[in-house]
Amino acid sequence: MKKALFILLLGLLYIISLLPFGVLYLIADFLYAMLYYITRYRRKIIDQNLLNAFPEKNDEERKIIRKKYYHYLADLVVETVKLLSISDKQIMKRVDVTNANVVSEAFNSGKSVLGVLGHYGNWEMGALRFSQLFNEPRIIVYKALSNNYFDHLLYRMRSRFGATLVNMKNVARKLIEYKNERTVTVLVADQTPAKPEVNYFTNFLNQPTAVFLGVEKLARLTNSMVVFCDIRRIKRGYYRCTFVPLFADPKVTEPYEITNSHVKYLEEVIRQQPEYWLWSHRRWKFKPEDFGLRNHYSIG
Repeated sequence: MKKALFILLLGLLYIISLLPFGVLYLIADFLYAMLYYITRYRRKIIDQNLLNAFPEKNDEERKIIRKKYYHYLADLVVETVKLLSISDKQIMKRVDVTNANVVSEAFNSGKSVLGVLGHYGNWEMGALRFSQLFNEPRIIVYKALSNNYFDHLLYRMRSRFGATLVNMKNVARKLIEYKNERTVTVLVADQTPAKPEVNYFTNFLNQPTAVFLGVEKLARLTNSMVVFCDIRRIKRGYYRCTFVPLFADPKVTEPYEITNSHVKYLEEVIRQQPEYWLWSHRRWKFKPEDFGLRNHYSIG
């Protein structure tokens, strides 16, 4: 029964994805009204996140960000559905990559590349554009969803243009398999670790935040160049991606230096245009005191 419902839903979503962007944005306008005025989707979570992140702003300033966020969230939903059928030419048109040569030059110097991004802008569309850029193996690291059907749906969507998807639990093993090849790997680094996986807190958006150390560990393991994939919204449905070099030689960095650096960069991006980050996410589930920490954020 569940499988039949999923197939029906997938068919419906695919049909919707065939609609032109103009029609999809009319749907997004309706969806925004539903989310903002009627269902008040995760309003308490969004308000609390904004209050904690921007205590220096007044209520009216935070309300403006909240309203813009709901507008963008609705756009993000329809844009993500569109990715089920979007053509490679449309992706190339809608995501401008300003400096892919940063990655190519790393390859020429014998380095693999580890790209870091956050839940900012349309990271799913950015990942599909990334899949088109290079001939070398392209790896997208993902965290499996608890719902197997939707996990399968997103897996199919993200791998449409030739990238290899690897569960975050298996990525180290996969990169070791490619040790004799140049690869480019991207992963979203602002997810919340499960409690047993919490090893480090850093300051992010005005509050102690549990973060994965995966970027740092993988960079050291493979000595890959670390770049931040800076995806900015240019206008409705159009984005620009810039590869920002962070560390060319991660093996000589200090502990937590890579982690603190990419977290800080993401925070700077969010502060410039906060409405494009995923504020409805329960990002701050854990506090240092939950782990007996006070002044030192490292566990273990």
